[in-house]
Amino acid sequence: MKKNLRLLLLAAGPGLLAPAGAALAQTAQPALGTPLEATSGTLPLSLKQAIDYAIQNKSTLLATRLGEQTAKAKVGEIRSAGLPQVNVAANVADNFKLQKSLVNFGALGGGASATTLTPQDIAAAQNGQTVNLGTVTLPSEPMPPQAFAFGLQWAGNTSASVSQLLFDGAYLIGLKAAKVYEELAQKQTQQAEIDVVEQVSKAYYSTLVARERLQLLSRNVQRLDTLLYQTNETFKAGFAEKLDVQRLQVQRNNLVVEQQKASRLTDLSVALLKFQMGLPQQQAVALSDSLSTALVDAGSLRRTLGAADFKTGGGVSGLGSVPTAPDVASPNGADQRAQDQQTALSGARTGQLAGAINYNNRIEFSTLETQQALAGLDLANRRAGAYPRLLATAAYGFSGSGLTAGDLFAFRGPDSRTGNGFPNQNWFGFGNVGLSLQIPVFDGFRRKYLVQQSRIQQQTIERGFETLRQSIDLQDAQSRTSLINALDVLDNQRANLSLAEEVSRVSRIKFQEGVGANLEVISAETSLREAQTNYYAALYDVLVAKVDRDKATGELFRKASN
Repeated sequence: MKKNLRLLLLAAGPGLLAPAGAALAQTAQPALGTPLEATSGTLPLSLKQAIDYAIQNKSTLLATRLGEQTAKAKVGEIRSAGLPQVNVAANVADNFKLQKSLVNFGALGGGASATTLTPQDIAAAQNGQTVNLGTVTLPSEPMPPQAFAFGLQWAGNTSASVSQLLFDGAYLIGLKAAKVYEELAQKQTQQAEIDVVEQVSKAYYSTLVARERLQLLSRNVQRLDTLLYQTNETFKAGFAEKLDVQRLQVQRNNLVVEQQKASRLTDLSVALLKFQMGLPQQQAVALSDSLSTALVDAGSLRRTLGAADFKTGGGVSGLGSVPTAPDVASPNGADQRAQDQQTALSGARTGQLAGAINYNNRIEFSTLETQQALAGLDLANRRAGAYPRLLATAAYGFSGSGLTAGDLFAFRGPDSRTGNGFPNQNWFGFGNVGLSLQIPVFDGFRRKYLVQQSRIQQQTIERGFETLRQSIDLQDAQSRTSLINALDVLDNQRANLSLAEEVSRVSRIKFQEGVGANLEVISAETSLREAQTNYYAALYDVLVAKVDRDKATGELFRKASN
């Protein structure tokens, strides 16, 4: 039982564009709802449904839950040591060569007489035959001890025994460790669920962005087809050069190839989403969420982060003007510079926000706390090895013997008699009750060194708390900085995209009115596609940064505990 407890303790132990005032999709707090079932048709799929399905069907999560069930079974194994232990045993033996012992037959009579025993009697007794003895006067030379075989050739016994643990210090520690061990297994499962939510969210956003970009490319091809048709008709009328048509044709061909590549990448994104969900690849899906319906106000998000707008740099409100460099020579200049350095070191957070991290929101911190509790129980368990162990025992059974196997299995009881009236019983009952006290006295200092190891393990976990806090602080600063930078890039790319759209629109009008060059149109279209690509890349970066931010703050996925 102590070994099992030790194993338990040791087990504890990677058109559709956003409006000017909006940014990215806010990661919703998922909650388990009605399970989504795969169908033979197309499966409508929202982000919440994708997360719910993954939580229920992801193979890695299913394996983790099996580990949780294993932990519960191990706890049951530990608890079973305190229940009565009942055993039933039976055996049969063929003593083909009976063991002999020396017996002093000369002393059986007592005093000056002894039992009459001839060599023939001894031989018969050694062969298991019945011998009738008489008493005679001892001779002057006493008879030496003679070899004598006890028992018969065939022997058997059956018994039932029961024992009940009355006191064991290690068992009492094990009962305390049982609940903690179950909590650890549950937290490990929750950690796996958080990883799955992160993977599914990023894959879903990737598919959304790829789908929106593909639709935009389709509209670009349609617009270029219209321009190519109009230019070709103008060429036929003699008002345009053939070179203008060819340039537009090259532009269209490149755009079609880009559209095909985007289509394949969209299919690949869907395949990745299915994989992260644990959904069969042959299952058709239709994403029901869209970027246009999942946008939040960028200003609100920036205020939550304590960040200024990239255009104004005016602090949290984003309404002030760009600040000027502080005058180092002034009395407050050094203080301002020190404050700026401190702000940079804290991940550009204000002092109030810098101290607002709740480490308990991170499942890693909670898991480490559980491991610390298990380490303490491990130490107590090893110390408990010095306590005595008390058990109550009881046994009852029957044993028998016979000259032959048939004689053994005759099962003759106390009422059995031979033909001439002699008792002929061959099976006899036995029983006992008692207490077993085991007191460890000296084990060669083994327990002393085991206790030292447990103390070192406990100290190691305590050191791990500081490392984990520093790691969480760094992840918080990194995720916050990455999200702010991604928001700035997104705002910049949105502005560039608006400018590129306007330049492309004016270039087409000028070319159609005959006051602009064809090269100007092609250059504007190229810049527009580049701006579109950069915008959607920035949009995806913001979505991913938001997921990473929610994970860093421990808000990505919370499962209500029972």
